[in-house]
Amino acid sequence: MKNTKRAIVFGAGGFIGSYLTKRLKSEGYYVLGISSKLPQFSKCPSDEFIILDIKNYDLVYKALEHRGHFDEVYNFAANTGGATYINSGENDADSFSDSIIININIAKLCVALKVNSLFFPSSACVYSKINNSTQCIESEVYPAYPDNEYGWVKLLSERMYESHRRNYGLNVKIARLHSIVGPESQWRGGKEKAHSALARKVVMIKKYGETIDVIGNGEQIRTFLYIDDCIDAIRLLMQSDVNEIVNIGSPTPISINQYIYVLRVVSGKTFSVNHIEGPTGITTRGCSIDKIQSLLGWYPKIDITESTKLTYDWIKSQIEKTNG
Repeated sequence: MKNTKRAIVFGAGGFIGSYLTKRLKSEGYYVLGISSKLPQFSKCPSDEFIILDIKNYDLVYKALEHRGHFDEVYNFAANTGGATYINSGENDADSFSDSIIININIAKLCVALKVNSLFFPSSACVYSKINNSTQCIESEVYPAYPDNEYGWVKLLSERMYESHRRNYGLNVKIARLHSIVGPESQWRGGKEKAHSALARKVVMIKKYGETIDVIGNGEQIRTFLYIDDCIDAIRLLMQSDVNEIVNIGSPTPISINQYIYVLRVVSGKTFSVNHIEGPTGITTRGCSIDKIQSLLGWYPKIDITESTKLTYDWIKSQIEKTNG
C-alpha cells in the first residue's frame, strides 16, 4: 500500500523493542527490525528482521540506503542490564562505549536518510544520585550527577540528540523510562532487572517457608510500569508535536520490600527474605508524570498488582517450559 507508514526499530530483538514492533504492526506500519541478536522469547513480528552490528555505521548505512524512505526510527539498541550489571562497575567500559557509539550512529543515520521522526529512550538513571526523590522531575536533572555510567551515557546522548535537532533539524522525541515490566522481559542471565529477578526467585520456591536472597535492606524505593502503558505513552509522544523531554513511568513509588509482599500475594507462596550485600543503586527514585499528563493526557492503566501477576505468571511459564 502506497500510504503505509514505514518504521525502523533498532533493538527489535529486545523486550521493549519487540513490544513496540507488535504495536506498530497492529497500526498498519511496515516495520524493519534491526538488532544484534535474535529475539529471545518469541519471533519478532517485523516485516523484515536484520541482524547487524549497529556499532558499525558503514554496515548499517549500506543495509538501509536502498530500502526507501522511513517515517520513524526507534532506538532501543543498547548494552544494558539490571542493577547487578550497571552498578557493579565491572561492565562500565563496554556498556558506555557500545551504547554511545550506537546512539551517535543512529543520529547520523537519521540525518543522512532524512527520517521524519526519531524516538530515543533515555532513563531514570540520568537523575542525580545526590537528590534521592520519590518524584524525579524532568527539569531537576541538572546539576548532573547520575549514579552510574549507564546514566551518564543516557544524559550525554540526550544532549547529543538535541544538538542534532538544533544543527540538522532532526525531529527527535526523548522520554526517560522508569523500570518497565512485563512478559518477555529479561529474567535470567545476569542482565535481568529487580522485578524479574525477584519474580524468578519466588517462582523457584518449592516448599513452604523457603528463603530468597534480596540485595540490600529492601527499603530501596522504585516505580514499576507495565509494558503496554509504556508503549501507549511512546506512541502518543511520537504522534504529537511535543519536543520536550518527558518521564514515562508509574507515579506510585514502592519499596522492594513492598514489592516482595505483592509477589507473596500473586504467587500465594509463603517465604522468608535474606538481605545480602550487593549493588543496589540509588536509595530512592520515584517518577513525576505531571509533565506528560499535562502535555499528552497520558496516565498508566495497569496497577502494580496486575503488572506483577502478568510478569510473574509469564516467568513461571518459562521456568516450567525449561524444566520440562
